[in-house]
Amino acid sequence: MGNWRIGFSILGILLLAVIVWPLVRWAFIDAYWVGVGPEACPDKTGACWPFIRERFDQLMYGVYPIPERWRVNTGLFIGFCLMVPILVPKIRAKALWVGLFVSVYPILAVILFSGGVFGLEKIQTSLWGGLFLSLVVGVFAFAFALPTGILLALGRESKIPAIRILAGTWVEIWRSVPTLVVLFVAVIMLPLFLPPQYEVDKLLRALVALSILMSCHMAEAIRGALRAIPAGQYEAATALGIGYWKTQTHIILPQALAMATPQITNVVIGLFKETSLLVVIGLFDFLGIVQAVSGDSRWHLSSARATGYLFVAFVYWCICFSMSRYSSYLERSGVAMHRR
Repeated sequence: MGNWRIGFSILGILLLAVIVWPLVRWAFIDAYWVGVGPEACPDKTGACWPFIRERFDQLMYGVYPIPERWRVNTGLFIGFCLMVPILVPKIRAKALWVGLFVSVYPILAVILFSGGVFGLEKIQTSLWGGLFLSLVVGVFAFAFALPTGILLALGRESKIPAIRILAGTWVEIWRSVPTLVVLFVAVIMLPLFLPPQYEVDKLLRALVALSILMSCHMAEAIRGALRAIPAGQYEAATALGIGYWKTQTHIILPQALAMATPQITNVVIGLFKETSLLVVIGLFDFLGIVQAVSGDSRWHLSSARATGYLFVAFVYWCICFSMSRYSSYLERSGVAMHRR
């Protein structure tokens, strides 16, 4: 048995070397690192990192006006500061911070990013783009989907047949439709059913569609965790005379959300990766900006486009891998607390 393990390990290392080594050589060893403009990358034998350096601002912000980009940085920084108390297990009053992040932060972020009030210049959403747009869509969709998913999960477990049937039908309809179809319906078909004088922002339509879709997937993850809660928890709360909502918010949901953390993380990671589909409906997210800027004819002799795709893949991997590791940390912490 030991020889078989050694053999398979050696074979795995060889296969990994055969697959990974050419990519490493192209991306780093034979890559072009210095210089300015297309002349820095005369051919496609190696990655063209001067292209990423030259277009970095566009990859991050899209065509958001340069003098106003401080608003983007400020808004993202505030969001990060609000997420820290939520993500750090030792910080208490989670409900307060979650409430601020879900209810107050979206309003503040819209004011900063869009402007038009308090003396801020109005910035059309058509100018939003790059990694900034991907983060906005992911964060806003999550802020809407988490509370909505909880309500849908509770509705599917309700003892009232009408609520249970309505919630179940809503969830199953949306979960059965591919994400790309939902985006097309929201962006292309929805205006056909509205009066001509009503014009709904394209980004808002896509954001609502993704939020609804994400909330339905999240509802199923939470519902599975609700069913894993022992019946004795409900019976004990009923015996003590605790009402339905207090039972859910103080006893059941904290346990269910802890159990559902891996599944919720999978939903969030899946949604964040699916923000790349926004390019199909004409929104220049992170991937869309790479496709747009790498189409410059001045760079056609270089490997600018392939380098851009590699850079996008690496950034997506870093963000999704970080979320996955954090989910594993929360899961281990929850198991340890349960054992104590």
